[in-house]
Amino acid sequence: MDIREAIYKRRSVRKFQEKPVDDKIIKSLLEDAMAAPSACNKQPWEFYVIRNKEKQDLIKSKIMFSNFNSPIMIVVCGNNEVSLTKDNNDFWIQDCSAAIENILLSAVSFGLGTCWCGLYPVEKRCERVREILGLPTNIIPLGTIHIGYPEKETEGRTQYKEEKVHYID
Repeated sequence: MDIREAIYKRRSVRKFQEKPVDDKIIKSLLEDAMAAPSACNKQPWEFYVIRNKEKQDLIKSKIMFSNFNSPIMIVVCGNNEVSLTKDNNDFWIQDCSAAIENILLSAVSFGLGTCWCGLYPVEKRCERVREILGLPTNIIPLGTIHIGYPEKETEGRTQYKEEKVHYID
């Protein structure tokens, strides 16, 4: 599968098969995530892979629009002790978002579906996840990714709109 095919096939999946995801695949997804660019190569990301159903259910019950039946959840967080300016007004958001996109695209190559659910900047969502996972205050939850084998296949597509493109010569 080439990168353009993966980009077009990547879709938000909200219904998953009851089939486990192999540990080697999860490790590959995380390796691909950490290949993302980061400002001054600070790599402020932290990844929490959640297989525990009780923890998953707690997160799903506390976070709106996140109640999907995926076998794996990864919470991607920024560590503001290693980020560029060490505050919430930093490039860690872009860095972690790039890592998330790498996971989403890599997952397609393994036949997996994903759904990225945002946490930051909604402080209540961040606090709930921080409490459930026992995270220190310097770790800021950016988003949750549901990962699993999709219940059904979807067609690839682009959403290109010419009117959104502006050339400045």
